[in-house]
Amino acid sequence: MIKRLLAATSIATLCLVSGASAAEKVEMWVRTGVGDAFKKTVEAYNSSHENQVAMTEVPFSELVQKYATAIAGGQAPDALSMDLIYNPAFAAAGQLEDLTDWAKSLPYFNSLSPSHVKLGTYQDRIYGLPLSVETSVFAWNKDLYKKAGLDPEKAPASWDEITANAEKIRALGDDTYGFYFSGGGCGGCMIFTFTPLVWGSGTDILSADGKTATLDTPEMRKAVDIYRNMVKKDLVPAGAASDNGANFLSFTNGKIGQQSLGAFAIGSLVTEHPDIHFGVTLIPGATGGTSSFAGGDNFVITKGTPKMDAVKEFLEYIYSEDGQKIMAKYGSLPTRGDIAGKVLEGLDPRLQVGIQAISVAKTPYTLQFNDLINSANGPWATFTNAAILGEDVDGAFSNAQSEMQSIIDSGQ
Repeated sequence: MIKRLLAATSIATLCLVSGASAAEKVEMWVRTGVGDAFKKTVEAYNSSHENQVAMTEVPFSELVQKYATAIAGGQAPDALSMDLIYNPAFAAAGQLEDLTDWAKSLPYFNSLSPSHVKLGTYQDRIYGLPLSVETSVFAWNKDLYKKAGLDPEKAPASWDEITANAEKIRALGDDTYGFYFSGGGCGGCMIFTFTPLVWGSGTDILSADGKTATLDTPEMRKAVDIYRNMVKKDLVPAGAASDNGANFLSFTNGKIGQQSLGAFAIGSLVTEHPDIHFGVTLIPGATGGTSSFAGGDNFVITKGTPKMDAVKEFLEYIYSEDGQKIMAKYGSLPTRGDIAGKVLEGLDPRLQVGIQAISVAKTPYTLQFNDLINSANGPWATFTNAAILGEDVDGAFSNAQSEMQSIIDSGQ
């Protein structure tokens, strides 16, 4: 009705009204802890554009449920920064805008983080695009390497080498350990740091279509043996067995020789722990190759929002060189591979390993990620804890394989 009334006004008035009405306020939710990268990008966008973005932080543990509730009640924001693992489920439920044609028209589409685009795709249509990219990498403490008689500049290239290095570091005595992992039922920690051992070796824990659990493989058995061996040899602190993720960054205490971490830790180490001299490399596979977990968030748009053009404008700003530089300056890896080198100019060169990881990184594609993997009592968390730290390895494999398949089947 308003548009019809405007059509009857003078051209001069129409131009004025159109100019005024062109400004949109995009309501966008993000998870708490999103950090300065996205906040600073929003500030820069708002200071240079007529359209504005109103960002609301929602507790991470509540975001998915709150978004689902808001959609059901017709109160959802225009856009959301969503942990990419949940993208398939919301797309399958028909709650997100189909971005396929627009996304593929972007000249840099093919350079966007492939795992993020894959998780944003459902039945060959795109419902989410990468916003923030995180990868897992392997870090070593150069000072502890040196003290243990190891070459501090030589990145370990296999788990045999990592284990041997861990033994020499542990031999330094006291509370110095060769390796660390958060194993106490922290499914999110272990999918992030442990699964690359399997992916790098050419196998996976789920079939490509996500409908079959493929946990029990020779490669997974080998990966479990690697970790069990380090635990048995006392190369890992006892606290790892009960760590639910609270001490995930134990590497920062200077007493851990080696640990698989997130690329985000590079910035934290540089700014908050400048006394720790460290190197980073790709995580080796259990039987060869390298891999990484692609984490972070996808940018999704709520189905039916009347502000599509404004939301797209904002996302295109994030993808611009200026937007990418702001994100990178405050700790987020570039989502565009074609300008990653330029974006990271002047920043810590170790971030380049995080970029290299994107090309070999994977993320499990399933509509039931939380039940299968993230849940503290789910089959993945239970499996890694039991298989690596328990006595009955065969039982751990059998139980987890069966339970994962049951959860998958119940969701079909």
